[in-house]
Amino acid sequence: MERLPLDAAVLGRSVAESPELRFFSAIEVVESTGSTNADLVARAADSSADRLVLIAETQERGRGRHDRQWVSPARAQLAMSVLVRVRGIDPAVLGWLPLLTGVAVVDAVRAETGLKAVLKWPNDVLVDGRKLAGILAEIAAVGADPAVVVGVGLNVSLTEAELPVPHATSLLLAGAPGTDRTALVQSVLREFARRFIAWEAAGWDITDLSAAYRERCATLGAQVRAELPGGEVLTGIATGIDENGRLLIGDRAVSAGDVTHLRAEY
Repeated sequence: MERLPLDAAVLGRSVAESPELRFFSAIEVVESTGSTNADLVARAADSSADRLVLIAETQERGRGRHDRQWVSPARAQLAMSVLVRVRGIDPAVLGWLPLLTGVAVVDAVRAETGLKAVLKWPNDVLVDGRKLAGILAEIAAVGADPAVVVGVGLNVSLTEAELPVPHATSLLLAGAPGTDRTALVQSVLREFARRFIAWEAAGWDITDLSAAYRERCATLGAQVRAELPGGEVLTGIATGIDENGRLLIGDRAVSAGDVTHLRAEY
């Protein structure tokens, strides 16, 4: 199977040429790195670094929540991270940034492929109940204007034999038409920029963002089983998302950091 490289020149120019992508200061593509998230976390030490996008054709040490590995053959997925400074935000709602990213990825996948992508709380992207993409956010600098790196790993052309786990999928396996990864990157970034700009303009009020998230979240209303630290298991109906982005199971709120595994009956 021929896997074409990303068009780094087109992506680089789009920052200047596309009104929607001028939000970003640069879009960089590298052939290989250990982790795009780790690279941008390191670059956040420079206080001028902001709105940077780094994409790798392959990652050697990609990871998700709880340090789970996220690996892929070269050019078979999108491995992309974004560094943003979230100026003047209330730390209590900072956890909505990865959820915003999940909304952006879902909308981009729907627009580019026609697939009915949905969210599994907190920010896995599913198609037909199988995981298409994962999102990992890391605080790179604290303070009044925290810097956050949000990474996206999205399976594009992986075959069944190449999937990291049996419950994963790819755009290819889900039946998407031949997907242009360069166009997919642009679509994800446009959706991210649009959502971020609106959220910032609203003074980081989550009303609109939370409504958009709930519309796309398949976990809500489902019977779920959450495995918590120490061996505790919590079961019940996922009834909502609270103001801090935590999942409500019955009347109990659980955070993403507290849940080691979440199963839901979709």
